[in-house]
Amino acid sequence: MTASQRDIALSAGRLARTLQDWIGANFRLPAPDIPSLTSFSRLGSDEDQIPHPGEAAGTDVPAEEAASLVRARWGLGNAPIPNVVHLLEAHGVRIFSLSRDCLEVDAFSFWDRGIPFVLLSTEKTAERGRFDAAHELGHLVLHGEEQMPHGPQAEAEAHRFAAAFLMPRSDVLVHAPHGASTSWILQGKRRWKVAAMALAHRLHELGLTTEWQYRTHCVELGRLGYRKSEPRSGVVRETSQVLGKVFTALRSEGTRPADVARDLHLRPADLNDLILGLVVTAQDGDGQPHQGMSGRPKLSIVR
Repeated sequence: MTASQRDIALSAGRLARTLQDWIGANFRLPAPDIPSLTSFSRLGSDEDQIPHPGEAAGTDVPAEEAASLVRARWGLGNAPIPNVVHLLEAHGVRIFSLSRDCLEVDAFSFWDRGIPFVLLSTEKTAERGRFDAAHELGHLVLHGEEQMPHGPQAEAEAHRFAAAFLMPRSDVLVHAPHGASTSWILQGKRRWKVAAMALAHRLHELGLTTEWQYRTHCVELGRLGYRKSEPRSGVVRETSQVLGKVFTALRSEGTRPADVARDLHLRPADLNDLILGLVVTAQDGDGQPHQGMSGRPKLSIVR
């Protein structure tokens, strides 16, 4: 990316830390619960051996296996994940959004004082946003707090983790036929809420399609417009449940986002960039929570 794009992304990370500090001082949020590769290398599922969140990795657990282990640790089984953002927030990941001026960055993640952060672009498709969130979880799990993942290898590992996390091997093998057609992929993608291209790649990765079939899928999906978008998707972009609850609670007390920005010595535009697309702003009328913010008790925020 260009230096200016990099600087915009890094600035967003610094502002996310500032906003998180303010929220953490006023609300009780879910504690971080991100397994590391170190935990996977110890005595199986012995909970006494689980390290602190963000502990540095030091093993060579394959990305596919790591995704399965995280699913097992979180009790997800092999079923599709309804909402990736809500799942990460339930396990203590702080989700914020990137500025629209940062189009070259899909997402990025980092640890700060034991707290995992993920920043997501709101300019991608809903399916791509889910995959990006899972990809960043892969970095948090595979590379730990003390490492600084970079380069093609780290990206490939996080990519394989995301594919396996969203489309578990056993579930895909049960529901996908050998030699699936492009039409089946366009139907099957709805089960896992992933991009058509991602599902085509996963089928090939699991040996369900040949090299020739995979190339055919890519050509046909590209011709139909699925290389850069998801026509007639129907999948709703995932939003932050935590930020929604926080700003709903503040609004009920008469505190506006502009008031929060002033307390943090931020421009309102900078604050809006962090919560863009993740908080429903059309709540100013009656202050009632949006339907999508009811959530599980695990995500309740206590003032």
